[in-house]
Amino acid sequence: MKIKIAECKRMVVKVGSSLVTDEGRGLHQAAIDQWIDQIVILKKKGYEIIIVSSGAVAAGISRLKWSSKPQALPELQAAASVGQVGLVESYEKAFRKYRVNTSQILLTHEDLANRTRYLNARATIKTLLRLGIIPIVNENDSVATSEIRFGDNDTLAALVTNLIEANLLIILTDQDGLYNLDPRTNKDAQLVKTAKAGDDRLEKMASGLPGSHLGSGGMITKVIAAKRAARSGAHTIIASGREKNILARLVTEEKIGTLLVADKIPLDAKRQWLADHLNIQGRVYLDQGATIALLKEGKSLLPIGVRKVDGNFSRGDLIACIDPLNKEIARGLVNYSSDETNKILNNPSKKIKQILGYIAEDELIHRDNLVLT
Repeated sequence: MKIKIAECKRMVVKVGSSLVTDEGRGLHQAAIDQWIDQIVILKKKGYEIIIVSSGAVAAGISRLKWSSKPQALPELQAAASVGQVGLVESYEKAFRKYRVNTSQILLTHEDLANRTRYLNARATIKTLLRLGIIPIVNENDSVATSEIRFGDNDTLAALVTNLIEANLLIILTDQDGLYNLDPRTNKDAQLVKTAKAGDDRLEKMASGLPGSHLGSGGMITKVIAAKRAARSGAHTIIASGREKNILARLVTEEKIGTLLVADKIPLDAKRQWLADHLNIQGRVYLDQGATIALLKEGKSLLPIGVRKVDGNFSRGDLIACIDPLNKEIARGLVNYSSDETNKILNNPSKKIKQILGYIAEDELIHRDNLVLT
């Protein structure tokens, strides 16, 4: 599959903590200036660019003169709050000399899990792009709790890529790309130049590769981010942010870093939103017949195909569908609570009213509210 990076006119650029903060020594203004110089050039050539920047917590730790990253959530949130001011100020300063306006967007997973807020965020960012403004997106670390966090900005960058239907996700890190082995300890390690986003072998490869001590992710989160970005048809490049003129060189088709290609038909907007949910409220375990009905026949999930329920969920919650081999094959919005599902599982739909005394829907999950994973 021939990929023309130069034709990817809307892109998300994610910059890692170690790059933004010069390995934790404080905000690296010279490096930020260099990326912004390139972004402005690309903007003048007609590219639409959204920045997802890590570094708020690391910048806050530096400003507070703490010797290490705290473990307690309130201290992490305090560091994020302090660092966010300096981080955005650094980007604003770099763009100001070009008279390019920027905006700040702070998100939590809750913002994208709620359909209305999801659509509002999408409309806001698309309006900013139409007005020629560069949005700078970050997780709202100062208020996010473990239940509503993305967990890492690679994930956030992928979800923003889906949100605004970008063509390309560029993840700038302190590594040259994805290697088949850890290059820091193995001299035979080889750079993976091109692969298919979502290839299971990549996750196995990346799971043993370390990340920066400053960030919350590693190479594995970048590979998973590429798989998520591919849902909306976006390709992903993982490359070193320390390469000179990295962004300008990538759009001239220079082969740098690792290109992970999206080769599937993009999901429609609603199924993309369903797939973007990270917080599953429960699971249902399917028999072979229900598994085939979902995967091969494009059908809804009926109660008769469910053999076990796990978790405590309410009607309208997102749940995962697990096949007989214990693999998640789908997720969707459920029509019955976990208690109700436990009562009607292994039964045909015509018996729902007899068992519960009422019937909401014939399906446990309607096909329109289900996405294959």
